[in-house]
Amino acid sequence: MDDALIDDETLPLTRRSLLPGEGFFVPDSVDEVETEREAREALAGADRVVVADPDADGLACVALLRTALGEAALLPAGPHEIADALEYVVEFGDPGLELYVCDLCPDDDRDVEPLAAVADHAADVRWFDHHQWDADLAAAVREHAELVVGESDEECSADVTLRSLDHDFDEQYADLAAVTRDHDLWLREDPRSDDLADYAYWADPEEYLATVLEHGADLPADVEAFLEEQRVEKEALVERAVDRADYEAIGEWTVGVTYGRCSQNEVAEAMREAGADASVVVKPAGSASIRGTDAFERCHEVAAQVNGGGHPKAAGCKPDIYDDMLDYAHHWTTRGAVTKQVILDAFRALIDDGADADVDADAKA
Repeated sequence: MDDALIDDETLPLTRRSLLPGEGFFVPDSVDEVETEREAREALAGADRVVVADPDADGLACVALLRTALGEAALLPAGPHEIADALEYVVEFGDPGLELYVCDLCPDDDRDVEPLAAVADHAADVRWFDHHQWDADLAAAVREHAELVVGESDEECSADVTLRSLDHDFDEQYADLAAVTRDHDLWLREDPRSDDLADYAYWADPEEYLATVLEHGADLPADVEAFLEEQRVEKEALVERAVDRADYEAIGEWTVGVTYGRCSQNEVAEAMREAGADASVVVKPAGSASIRGTDAFERCHEVAAQVNGGGHPKAAGCKPDIYDDMLDYAHHWTTRGAVTKQVILDAFRALIDDGADADVDADAKA
């Protein structure tokens, strides 16, 4: 493939907003080789390892662990990469290491199958999270690890980590957790929280960690300047996604839905201001973000129907509807038409479930 076809530096913004980033076009086999190499390097000789989602919440957990306990190697992992990360710990980690898993929630049994081997390999395994957990999966994890799950509408994973560690943290770290929570739970009361989220997205994880360990949630001037520069393009992509938005009445809710490579939180906020009770942002890579409001706090229920999960007001998913590149080509050229429909149907299913429950209640009465 000609590199110019997927080069973000040369593609016009209008085209770039409709297509996934160039990393999407790297075959999984190539990506897996690189990920394995990085895992081997990170785990070599490490006494303490943190498997964490490399967003602001997961990285805040790593910062707190390093503050409380000292050196800790980071092994970044997304929600669908938990099993791979645990297998790397067994394969490349030293016996007797301490393992922490942060800001990650398994979707099914396969995600935690390696945990028994990890528990045999490691001296201690602790898991801190705040997502909506399946009771059976939580029980399976607790057979091999200490699991602490916070209330998903009250705490972020950084909050859980902060209160679970036996350490007297300075105020700046409690503040870091609070600002992280403001973004992660979609509270939007502290303007610093968007800065943390954007910086975690654009910066290398170790750069982010070094910065917040030194400065907490009050980012230095050079970082703020970097964010302002990056946001020029970000805001242009947000504007295009907002312009594409449609609004659909589903039961008593107005659901906004759009498509594009963009920052989903800002797009969802714009749709909320336009009257949406819930917002769906479908990404070119096939995933989608679902955001709620005080009028809709069932995002995790929608996402759970389409291969995802999350929180009452913030969730994510990737419907299992892409069998080959023709499906992705259709996805890009129709601006996510099938994915939009699948997720909107999941909203409608909430109404059907409620109607069924009412019928059952009437029958019992």
